[in-house]
Order: sequence, then C-alpha cells, then structure tokens
Amino acid sequence: MAKEKGRKLIAQNKKARHDYLILDTYEAGLVLMGTEVKSLRQGRASLVDGFVQLDGHEAWLHNVHVPEYSQGTWTNHSARRKRKLLLHREEIDKLEAKSQETGHTIVPLALYFKDGRAKIEIALAKGKKEYDKRQTLREKQDRREAERAMSAVRRKARA
Repeated sequence: MAKEKGRKLIAQNKKARHDYLILDTYEAGLVLMGTEVKSLRQGRASLVDGFVQLDGHEAWLHNVHVPEYSQGTWTNHSARRKRKLLLHREEIDKLEAKSQETGHTIVPLALYFKDGRAKIEIALAKGKKEYDKRQTLREKQDRREAERAMSAVRRKARA
C-alpha cells in the first residue's frame, strides 16, 4: 500500500479566527487511540469548544469532539477525552510563558493528516473585544466590495 503524501484537512475552527487575535501558530502531533484515528480518517471531528492546557510541562488538548468509530467495539474511545499533544520542550516553555499573560489562551485552529500522521495546528491567541470583531467584519466587507467593483470594471473593459 502506498504511503499518503501531502495534507488532508479533517476539521477547521473558523470561529477561533473570528473570536481571537492569532499571535503565533504551532504544529503539534497527537497521541491517539486506534479507533480515534479511524474516526478521523472518516473526516469526523469538531474543534469548536477545544482549548489547550499546559500542566507539568505537558500540553493537553481538551473538549475536541472525535465521535466514536461506527465499527468499533468495547475498545472504542470516549468522544471528548483529553489528548496529549506532542511538542518540543522549547515550544512548550514558550507557550507556557506567553499564556500566563492576561487575556492569552491557546486554541486549536485545524486538525489534519500530514503524510499519514494526525497533526493539529494550535495558536497562541488573545481574545478580541466585541468592537474588534465588528471592525474585522467591516474590513472584510470593504475588501469584498472593492474586489467586486474592480472585477466589474475589468468585465466592462473586455466587452
């Protein structure tokens, strides 16, 4: 059987980019059970309520929902168990120091397979205020309107 190549996205946390200002991103491996991997290969997971907690120089992923494997038996995993993240010591120390600051948290952004191995992209983030969220939304709408206007002008020029 040929080895998988490239990146296959399983789940993405779009709400995190809306609710938080992303300061720094990291790629981490996951310690998973066999039925979790099979469930992820079916493309089933949710990162919406997920967060990362650091304790004892270890990183743990909490509240990420990986549904039970449909063909699993009594060895099936629990859907919302905490999972250990595999990071380098320097990365953990850096995250630990930064997350101690007020308003900083660590959130999962994407869950994917990279060359056949389950990886998660986590981010050091700072919570946005409500007015920051509105400002970001307004900027996004302005960009869209400008792109539409430019494409309309290009269409008229071609015709």
